[in-house]
Amino acid sequence: MALRIGIEAQRIFRSKKHGMDMVALETIRHLQQTDSSGFEFFVFVKPDSDVCLESGNGVTVVEVPGTTYPYWEQVMLPAAVQKYKIDLLHCTSNTAPLQLQIPLLLTLHDIIYLEKKGMQGASLYQKLGYFYRKWNVPRIVHKAEQIITVSEFEKKRIINHFGEIPGLKVVYNGISPKFSIPYAKKQKDEIKKKYNLPDSFIFFLGNTDPKKNLNNVLKSVIDVLSKCKNESLQVLIADYSSDALKQQLVRLGKTDLMSRFILPGYIPNTDLPGIYYQTELFLYPSLRESFGIPIIEAQACGAPVITSNTSSMPEVAGKDAWLVNPENCSEITNAALSILENTMIREKLIEAGIQNSGRFSWANTANQTLQIYKEILER
Repeated sequence: MALRIGIEAQRIFRSKKHGMDMVALETIRHLQQTDSSGFEFFVFVKPDSDVCLESGNGVTVVEVPGTTYPYWEQVMLPAAVQKYKIDLLHCTSNTAPLQLQIPLLLTLHDIIYLEKKGMQGASLYQKLGYFYRKWNVPRIVHKAEQIITVSEFEKKRIINHFGEIPGLKVVYNGISPKFSIPYAKKQKDEIKKKYNLPDSFIFFLGNTDPKKNLNNVLKSVIDVLSKCKNESLQVLIADYSSDALKQQLVRLGKTDLMSRFILPGYIPNTDLPGIYYQTELFLYPSLRESFGIPIIEAQACGAPVITSNTSSMPEVAGKDAWLVNPENCSEITNAALSILENTMIREKLIEAGIQNSGRFSWANTANQTLQIYKEILER
């Protein structure tokens, strides 16, 4: 009789997916392609508009209704686990039900919400998420049968905060093959038209989460626009409103540069390769990351990358991105200008970045995760 693995993937059906959603989705997709004889997978999701995963190949998708995130996770999920007679539950996004009668595997991506800087400048929605994680994670971390995290850096942070956790393992995130397949001119033109892209632009994939370092990025790119020899250069910022940008430019006395920013809103993951392939450089100087998937996605597409010399980013980017102090705007500016104006530097970063991105794949992530399932159930 096959053992039943439950996988919590509450938010993968929402239209605007972010990092942890994509990790869960890609891991499950690759579990469907892996030899997992002896196992049945039940993926528990909250109903939403983007039905991006279907049952098949040993995976059954179960839509579990609920209102708030905590109610869904603490009440509705345990009821579904019991109904489907699950042998092991894998919670994929930091938190988990407190009352379970079966072994729990927890993916603890990060503990940023337990650090003092985590709340500064956060929105109300982000603060509510921080409060829930801050309440849940310390209670669940020692109840889990096993914990996996996504980088050696984050593993050290978790141990420093909670003490030794037996069996804490690192399973790196991966990268979809679509980021390694060159785009044809027609595909590039379609993306260019859809997002009104100019011939020359810098790409910043961030949001208003304080850790994304938006204020310093804005100061830096304004400086780049003022100093760069290419007067047609523009800046593409994802998931950011024109009103918010205007307020920042007013504060900085640079409203005349408003026309040099492109603000398309949220960009689906499926469109990102077409943007990475066309950008002059990709900016990702976050203040804190547990992994940083966009770094390797951009590298795989041949975009030179500027990222931070802090937290997990050197571990993920290797020596194949330009590492900067994310709180030093001059460093970010100088790195960008060097890449934009020096072909040799640019080509070296592109070639090295493509090689570095080859270290990561969702197939490896799925295989390692499956092995952990087996080890827990054997115990």
